[in-house]
Amino acid sequence: MRNRIISILLPSIWIFLIFPVYVQSNNASNPELDKKVEAFLKDSRGEWRDMNVPAYDGQLLYDLIIENNYTQALEIGTSTGHSGIWIAWALSKTGGKLITIDISESRHKEALENFKKAGLSEYIDARLADAHELVPALEGPFDFVFSDADKGWYKNYFIAVYPKLKSGGCFTAHNVRNRMSGIKEFLDYVESLPDMKTTIDKSSSSGVSISYKD
Repeated sequence: MRNRIISILLPSIWIFLIFPVYVQSNNASNPELDKKVEAFLKDSRGEWRDMNVPAYDGQLLYDLIIENNYTQALEIGTSTGHSGIWIAWALSKTGGKLITIDISESRHKEALENFKKAGLSEYIDARLADAHELVPALEGPFDFVFSDADKGWYKNYFIAVYPKLKSGGCFTAHNVRNRMSGIKEFLDYVESLPDMKTTIDKSSSSGVSISYKD
C-alpha cells in the first residue's frame, strides 16, 4: 500500500500550518512557482465554494501524483479550479499536464482566471464541454483520474476511462463517504474488478475513493 506523505490523522485545518515546510521538502525545481502557488492557495483559502474540494482533499491528490510520478491526468468536474490547482501543481513537478472538464461556462471562466493567478496555466488544458460526451471521446492514456462531477454518472465515467487507464494508474472519486445512489453503483462496480484495488480515505469530510489498476 502506498503511504501518504501527510498523515491522514491531521485535520485539514493543520494542512496550512505545515504547508510551507511540506512544499519545501519535495522537489523544489521551480521555487518561484512553488512560492506563487502557495501564496495563492493561502490567500484564497476559505473562498472556495461552488462544489470545490476542501484543502485536505487537494493535498491528497497532490500527494498521490507526487508519490507515483504521474504525468497524464484527467479531472472530471473543474468547478472553479481548486482541485485542478493542486493536481497541476504536482504535475509541474513530474513533468505532466492536466485535462480538466466542466460544463458550466461561468465556472470554466473563473477556473481559467484562478489557474492564471496561481501561475499554472501551462500545465492545464481546461475544456468547456459536456463530460458525458467528451470523456468517452478522449484518447488517453491517463495515469491519474479525479472524478468530481455528477455522482450518478461516476460508474459511466469510470467505464469510459478504464480502458485508457495505464497499469499502475489511479482513479480517484470525490464525495464517496456515504454510498448514496450513484456512488454505491460506482463503488460496487470498481470493487468487483480483480485488477483494481480500492480504498476509501475517510479522513476527508467528503470521502475519496482511491483505486489503483494492476
